[in-house]
Amino acid sequence: IVPCGTTGECATLDNEEHHQVISIAVEVCKGKIPVLAGTGSNSTREAIELTQHAQQAGADGSLLITPYYNKPSQEGLYEHFKAVAKETDLPIFLYNVPSRTSVNMLPPTVARLARDVKNIVGIKEASGSLIQISEVIDQCGDDFTVLSGDDPLLWPILAIGGQGVISVSANVVPDKVAALCAKAADHKVDEARALHYELMDLNNAMFIETNPVPVKTALALMGKISDELRPPLSHLTDEHLQELKSVLKKYSLI
Repeated sequence: IVPCGTTGECATLDNEEHHQVISIAVEVCKGKIPVLAGTGSNSTREAIELTQHAQQAGADGSLLITPYYNKPSQEGLYEHFKAVAKETDLPIFLYNVPSRTSVNMLPPTVARLARDVKNIVGIKEASGSLIQISEVIDQCGDDFTVLSGDDPLLWPILAIGGQGVISVSANVVPDKVAALCAKAADHKVDEARALHYELMDLNNAMFIETNPVPVKTALALMGKISDELRPPLSHLTDEHLQELKSVLKKYSLI
């Protein structure tokens, strides 16, 4: 479970709310499933504070997004993550999503962090480039875990050596996404590929507008959550809402 990941609305949570979300997730999940707490920030000092709170709350690990807007250099990224890791005992997963942060953490930087910082153990990769992800896997070795951060590319990423996913679509169809990962791990190529194509329309629908608007709307339509978004996010256009409903009906979700 990943509380305060970017499919949630962590960007508009204040620190008190952020702490509360992580604490509740840990309390509910304790002894059942690991909690990987989103604790990233574009301020190194704030990222340290959020990560330390997650450790105190009992989280099992931390997910740290690259600093957004600031656009640090590769050296700046290295120093940022090294500084946060130094102040916690939690295992840390880096998170690279240049389409949302305007900075791309390159494979040599990831490999350097994996080599130099013992509690940096993996990365959520959402660069959209299979070449870049292949280079990360190749340069970081078998002890470093690469997770997909991009549902439409999950199967290809698993095929080149990825080991799982932090998923948008799994909020809606967790069984299908888990099955795809399991089939890939068992080298059942045909079955994994079939699930990839089965999920394609749903994966695409989750991004008809800015994430997390479509997935939160889908969960509201399914009766799982209230239909609530925090500004500056706004509800789907009527056209996209009808498109989403059509896809959810196709998958027998509503």
